[in-house]
Amino acid sequence: MEGPLLRPLPLWRQRSGGLAMHQAPQHRPVLVEQVADLFQPIESGWIIDATFGGGGHTRRLRDELAPDVRFLALDRDPEAEARAAMLGPRIRFVNSDFRHLGEVAEEAELDAITGVLFDLGLSSLQLDDATRGFSFRRSGPLDMRMGAGSLTADAVVNEWDEPDLRRIIARYGEERFAGRITRAIVAARPITDTASLAEIVRAAIPAATRRRGGHPARRTFQAIRIAVNDELAALAEGLDAALDLVQAGGRIVVISYHSLEDRIVKRRLVSASSSPEAPPLPVSTPAVAPDFRLLFRKPMTADEAEVAENPRARSAKMRAVERVSSRADV
Repeated sequence: MEGPLLRPLPLWRQRSGGLAMHQAPQHRPVLVEQVADLFQPIESGWIIDATFGGGGHTRRLRDELAPDVRFLALDRDPEAEARAAMLGPRIRFVNSDFRHLGEVAEEAELDAITGVLFDLGLSSLQLDDATRGFSFRRSGPLDMRMGAGSLTADAVVNEWDEPDLRRIIARYGEERFAGRITRAIVAARPITDTASLAEIVRAAIPAATRRRGGHPARRTFQAIRIAVNDELAALAEGLDAALDLVQAGGRIVVISYHSLEDRIVKRRLVSASSSPEAPPLPVSTPAVAPDFRLLFRKPMTADEAEVAENPRARSAKMRAVERVSSRADV
């Protein structure tokens, strides 16, 4: 890991007229009301926004929570720093992947971490910028990198062996036509842009299936993006670090957007909220209370009004836990 870029926010960037491009009114944070409610009990310490993105959640929390609550904004996209600068002196920015959350927090020397927020997936800013290569609706380069990684979508699409490409489309995209799609991609190589890739995928899927369930290329693009950014492994590592870092009374809130993410989140949060298994009889030991408690059993989802206003909220699932034991006792 390269050293995280931890530094005070330069005030000139808050005043610079050049920041107009970062003032993105189209960015709408998902489940922002519910996130604000979940963090309301926190009156001091640091909240880490591990996926700062457009900054919508942090902006709302900054406005609603007590002045003693400060924020560490984390994002692997260096462009997010300028957006963080606009939110004022209570926010510090780190350009890093949240899989390095533990190292970042150690370097930052935060006095008390009382909350961590993960809003997984892509921000509206990334999706709407065709030059980033995430969109199957707009033509752009085959990139899909969230940060400065070396692997690109171009390498995955044009260089990977057919079995490896089929495996990630089937696993990460949960795509039942992975074989047909992979054969079509390999036959069409070299593919130069996202629009061409989306059309190749669309044509490979049976006509009857194309007419339902959203854009036919959505699952394939998701799979390639996850592979490029190693998203599932990073999520597992980031969650483990957050569970280790948060103080007693602190909360961890996670918003996921597809079943693979939600499965990882559910498994780790439920495990942290469960009592350790007792050893087999005849050994008898006192019951051990879990370190965390689930704040609700079933995932929280967006209501119809929010989905109508922001269709990207449709697939969002939010889970949350609170630490009930002191970290000194763990």
